[in-house]
This record gives sequence, C-alpha cells and structure tokens, in this order.
Amino acid sequence: MTYAIDIQQLHKTYANGHVALKDVSFTVQEGDFFALLGPNGAGKSTLISILTSLCQKTSGQIKIFGFDQETQSQQAKSCIGVVSQELNFNPYDNVIDIVVNQAGYYGIGRAQAKPLALHYLEQLGLASKANKPAIALSGGMKRRVMIAKALVHQPKLLILDEPTAGVDIELRRSLWDFLSEINAQGTTIVLTTHYLEEAESLCRNIAIINNGEILENTSMSALLQTMHKEAFIFYTKLPLLVAPALSARFHVSLLDSHSFEVLVDQRDNLNSIFSELTSLGIVINSMRNKTNRLEALFLDLIKTA
Repeated sequence: MTYAIDIQQLHKTYANGHVALKDVSFTVQEGDFFALLGPNGAGKSTLISILTSLCQKTSGQIKIFGFDQETQSQQAKSCIGVVSQELNFNPYDNVIDIVVNQAGYYGIGRAQAKPLALHYLEQLGLASKANKPAIALSGGMKRRVMIAKALVHQPKLLILDEPTAGVDIELRRSLWDFLSEINAQGTTIVLTTHYLEEAESLCRNIAIINNGEILENTSMSALLQTMHKEAFIFYTKLPLLVAPALSARFHVSLLDSHSFEVLVDQRDNLNSIFSELTSLGIVINSMRNKTNRLEALFLDLIKTA
C-alpha cells in the first residue's frame, strides 16, 4: 500500500543536544483527514518542519506518496501544500499576486496559475479582495490567503499548522466546511490544532505526540471509545438546596442553585437519569456536556505520559 505519509523511526536531535523526536513512526492513508495533536513543545512543529524539508532529520525515513524524501525530494515536495502558523507573504503585494507567485515555485506559468488562484480565492470568499493589498485584509482573511497559496499547485497533501488560530467562530466554521469539501474531493489533510473540538469534528484518525514520542495512533472513534465516563451539566427550572439523590451509580454534585453535574458511565442511558429526576419532581430546562470528549482524553494522556 502507498501511504500519503509513511514515517519510520524518525529521530531529531538539535545541535544543543535537545532531542525533539524519538523514533517516531506512523502512517497517514491517502484521502485521510488526520489530526496531529500535542501540547506546546511536544515536537509537532519539528515534525512538520522535517516533513516539509525546512529542517533536516537526524535519522529515520519519510515517504510522501511513495517518494523517498531524501532521494526523491522534488517529487515529494511537489505533493505537499503547507499552511504554516505564521503569515509568510509580503503584506504589500496584492492577494492575487501572492497566490500566483506561489504557483511559480512549482513551475506553473502565470497564464495557468491565474485561473487556479481565482478559483481558490472564490472558494475561500476572497474573490472581491483579489486586487487589494494583503495588508488591507483582516486577520481571518489573511489566514484564507495562506490556504489559497498552499493549494494553488493542487497538492495531493495539505498540511495545516493551526489554521484557525485567532480567527472568529463564524470563519472557523466556514473553513471547516471548505476543508471537509476538499478532503471529500480527495485531498489528504493533516491538521494540527489546539481547538480539540475542531479535531474531533473533522478528523477520522489521530496521533498524539508528547515529549517527542507518539502516545496514541489510532482512529478518532476508537480513541473516544476508550473514555468510559462523561460529565453532563443539568440546568433546573426551580432552585435546588442539595444535589439530586440519584442512584448510587451516578456521581452527582451541586454546582449552584440551578445546576448540577452528573458523571455518567458510557453504558448508562441518559433516559434513566431523566426518569429518576422526574420521579424526584425535578424539572430540567437544559443540559450540556461539561467538556469536549477529546479534550478530556487528551489531558489525561498528557498527564500520565
């Protein structure tokens, strides 16, 4: 099988002796939407820098769609589009020129590049800004220019390093829709993010890295199934003086006069909680999950690593 990314025993030690990656191995299937998660300093940026040839590995092997990164570097690079954390274009250039000029680095002439650039700017809601200098754009729009710039040579693999950092919720959601669409059309996507809801919503498979080592490498669904309990917060119509006296298998704690928290085992049906609350004469106005499930798992993995 040819993988979009095939990393085997990747190791990186910097000149100062810091070991950033310790024999990292994992694969990303073609067409996947893959999450690479980890706290700050975990090794994500080093790994992406090596994948994109911005940093030299100490040892190990990387293949991009079957191309050996070391011996077939040009073919491997041509498969990748990267949206980095930092803006990396001249803010005084017009948006269309930024994207068209990027295509030139991949041997695409301006006549061919311009319609491609306009296509992606249109898809990202930037067509009306094409002839404006990038410095006139909002922060969220600049992030979208970065995505158009990464896609203009039509790479098979898109690497997104915290693409929605600092953007508002509406824009984040629109980017989710756009990324899901291009993934459905066949583009393999690797996403790093600190918004764990983003990873849970978009990604099918996941690797979690900490201290340069892979802690988990599995499907998103399999990882979430390892979480045995979830916390729910219930909001009541009438005030409470004490926490509801639910069955012993539920851990209940009063938060304030109109809300309480229940820790629920995955095997339990929430209907049984509502039945007990009804029998106690407690009317519930609303309820919600206390935390994102992936966030809870992520924090637990980091603590125990």
